[in-house]
Amino acid sequence: MLDLDIKGFFDNIDWSLLMRAVRKHAQRSWVEMCIQRWLQAEVIMPDGSVQKREKGTPQGGVISPLLANLFLHYAFDEWMKRQHGKVPFERYADDIICHCQSQAQAESLMEQVRARLLECGLELNLQKSKVVYCADAKRRGSYETRQFDFLGYTFKPRAATDKRGLVFTNFAPAVADKAATAMRQEMQSWGLGRHNRWSLEEVLARVRPVVTGWVRYYGLFYPSKLYRALQTLDQHLVMWARRKYKGLAQHTERAWNWLAGLKSRVPRMFPHWFESIMATGR
Repeated sequence: MLDLDIKGFFDNIDWSLLMRAVRKHAQRSWVEMCIQRWLQAEVIMPDGSVQKREKGTPQGGVISPLLANLFLHYAFDEWMKRQHGKVPFERYADDIICHCQSQAQAESLMEQVRARLLECGLELNLQKSKVVYCADAKRRGSYETRQFDFLGYTFKPRAATDKRGLVFTNFAPAVADKAATAMRQEMQSWGLGRHNRWSLEEVLARVRPVVTGWVRYYGLFYPSKLYRALQTLDQHLVMWARRKYKGLAQHTERAWNWLAGLKSRVPRMFPHWFESIMATGR
């Protein structure tokens, strides 16, 4: 597997090449004009200073993802189809992985991609781009790099069980440590322990939509790792209950028993409760 990283992609998009792509697809001249003016607009910094730009598209701009994808469609996707039509790849914005048959092919492709990006005014980050050996039950070679991250998942060798109950090694995804840490930090930012005036219904209304999104996205593969991260939410719910109910204020164990009872009575109240029970059987 070839894991590619482009150095400062959004900040270094060549305007002339980008506008060539825009003109190819824009059906009205005013669209081209507005995009050109928006790209060239000066940026006012928080301290009041004015920053002029000569390339790139702001990451915070609502149209930036569209323009960035349009640029790489021609700079990378179409080039790959012409030059390496038999190499499957996935790209989401500037996150790219390519499926290669050998280490030699992956290293050769990396060099060719580097040259192609230079032609388009971009630079491959050689410190972050890497060749990954996808070790599993059939691929048992010993290579230093055996995992990569893509779209919030870490792909690496993991223990799995087949239909006969036999354990084998599978190269598979699970929620990345970085993504799990970000979820824990967001749960911490909610400060449930400080909002003792909220009712349980209000807590549910604020928390459930976010947790549902996490479960639906990160719970597709090896969900047990996701549910370990989401146990942090249970800790915050216990903190909230101890501040909310006087009978639990000085009794941590009693608060956990209250939460266990709630989970038993209404297992679908929070998405990670029911999904965790279905995945683990407990």
